[in-house]
Amino acid sequence: MIRRIVPLAFDSFGVRSMATFVETDDLRILIGPGVSLAPIRYGLEPHPLEWQRLDETWETIKRHAEIADVLIVTHYHYDYYDPDQPELYKDTRVFIKHPTQNINKSQKERASFFLEAIKGLPKRLEIADGNSFQLDETSIKFSEAVCHGTNPRLGYVTEVSIKSNNEKFLHTSDDEGPALEDQTGFILNEKPDVLFVDGPVTYMLGFRYSYKSLEISNNNLIRAIKQTDLHTLVLDHHFLRDLKYKTRIKLVYEAAEEREVKVITAADFCGRKIEMLEALRKELYSKYSEMEFKNKKQRLKK
Repeated sequence: MIRRIVPLAFDSFGVRSMATFVETDDLRILIGPGVSLAPIRYGLEPHPLEWQRLDETWETIKRHAEIADVLIVTHYHYDYYDPDQPELYKDTRVFIKHPTQNINKSQKERASFFLEAIKGLPKRLEIADGNSFQLDETSIKFSEAVCHGTNPRLGYVTEVSIKSNNEKFLHTSDDEGPALEDQTGFILNEKPDVLFVDGPVTYMLGFRYSYKSLEISNNNLIRAIKQTDLHTLVLDHHFLRDLKYKTRIKLVYEAAEEREVKVITAADFCGRKIEMLEALRKELYSKYSEMEFKNKKQRLKK
């Protein structure tokens, strides 16, 4: 059975990530061992509180990487892996997004650097895209490469499905929706009990993410609610960069309520406070300056 699903770092925690630890009866799996911050939001650099949260969540990720049997890199964006920490991958089985196929130029270059950095460290290194693996009583299935968003401009990612004793967990990685049929098809075919989704990207609504894409994404999420065994839907990552996120998916909440499906954030899933630090960056800077934050931090340490 799936014993634990542990969100390690998410946007509802105050950082950019979807790092997730999954423990079954016989396997410990870490999906997306990375975390980052938006370099600029509202014309502002990350607030010191965000840097503090980045450090905290990275330490959490490293602790779980130390005990993980499997690490999964769904694509080569820095909020999903850290190329400067190759020791994380030592003596583990590692599944990676294909480094040369269905990949854009930027991620292809990053993949090459990453593979050189971890060379000889993993017990086993395998390609994820479209493949399935049986590890003892736990099965791990990957989607074919799907777009990072509604087009291939940002490259491709692999979605991940983990099954143990007829319980199934699915992690979409960065599909930003799901607004495309192949992104949604993997979810519908796998029929997860728990689904972690990284979108929709409503904080860019109207310029990089269209209202039509939002409509399609909402409809696809409703399809997932109605056509799978879902009891918990976690929407986070890009979605939690929008302070008005709850108003964007009203129909999804209504469909979920009818089916008694929980629609929550990763913070809710953990029972912790939602802290949308990136989305609140202007308020953080207006509340107290960097110097005031440092003074406050020093007082808390005493």
